Amino acid sequence: MIDNILNEQINERAVLVGLITEQQNEAKSREYLDELAFLADTAGAETVHTFMQRLPYPNPRTFVGKGKLEEIRAFIEDNDISMAIFDDDLSSKQVLNIERELKVKILDRTSLILDIFAKRARTANAKTQVELAQYQYLLPRLTRMWTHLERQRGGIGMRGPGETQIETDRRIILTKISLLKEELRNIDKQKAVQRKNRGKLTRVALVGYTNAGKSTLMNLLSKSDVFAENKLFATLDTTVRKVIIDNLPFLLTDTVGFIRKLPTHLVDSFKSTLDEVREADLLVHVVDISHPNFEEQIEVVDKTLREVCNGADKPMIMVFNKIDAFTYTPKDENDLTPQTRENISLDELKRMWMSRLPHDCVFISARTGANIDELKNMLYQRAKEIHLTRFPYNDFLFQKYDDEDQYPET
Repeated sequence: MIDNILNEQINERAVLVGLITEQQNEAKSREYLDELAFLADTAGAETVHTFMQRLPYPNPRTFVGKGKLEEIRAFIEDNDISMAIFDDDLSSKQVLNIERELKVKILDRTSLILDIFAKRARTANAKTQVELAQYQYLLPRLTRMWTHLERQRGGIGMRGPGETQIETDRRIILTKISLLKEELRNIDKQKAVQRKNRGKLTRVALVGYTNAGKSTLMNLLSKSDVFAENKLFATLDTTVRKVIIDNLPFLLTDTVGFIRKLPTHLVDSFKSTLDEVREADLLVHVVDISHPNFEEQIEVVDKTLREVCNGADKPMIMVFNKIDAFTYTPKDENDLTPQTRENISLDELKRMWMSRLPHDCVFISARTGANIDELKNMLYQRAKEIHLTRFPYNDFLFQKYDDEDQYPET
């Protein structure tokens, strides 16, 4: 019976809904919906169809217009759909109105990401962070949770108790949020002690958009077995490994990936995880060069890093990963239309980015190991510079040792 329930959850059929607005053109909306479909697949849902509507701004009652909502309802009824997922955050009023019309489960992008987070969390730290984010998401949406009272018994005589229950739940959730924040503060203190106990080794943190290949690169460099999968948010728990390149040891950290439209409270909830990024000596920004809009993903990561690191300008190596999956379509010599990303070769991109960036840049494939030696050399040189800046008289560290256990304490 349990297997049947799990199969039902995995095989939930969903439709996706997005908008084309003045701030978001059709191409951008389709890309966001493709990413939303990837999120749905990661959560275990099957995307059956996507709906888009052109509006100047979301309908405050139902997100989309009345006619589009009727179209979605008809499709749901004809195709055994159990869930509708919207690409933007919905208010409690919008969720209530949409549920009344569609009569299926309604999710928005944030609730879908939270579901994935809850599934991926393994450590007590990650579970606490996810629980805090869930309660913060739930708090402003409490009103719709008690609409079953109105449907069951009518309004007269029940409005008072209903409101009382809502206020009671609000106080309970606020208390729970306070307790979780205190628990995370305690975890922060423990993490800070752990970081101090790691000694003075150089700290290198892998950062990047989700599914850029950070965990695969971590496994390659550290010869470990960090979980890696072609799914969004495959890694949620921070992992730290000792890596030795030539005669130089340093600490390498794999962190949670970033994503577009990630609400502020989610970033705040994962503060203790992102402390590893904040305290790193060197950042390795991993980019999926095979993604058609990798430049926007870089902007998303840079923006989040500025928020996390309070605008600090940390040393960085830009790693363009997945060159084995890179494809392009050469332009016909008689084609006079402007060149697009799809027409640019990898060699052209290398020249563009290597001349544009103020820091080191390398193109690799973590899956096949292509150009990994070049990346290792960069890591060695940058980690050595950081170490000698911190300990200018520690030249003995760079003598050759046959066994990593022979390394002197730093």
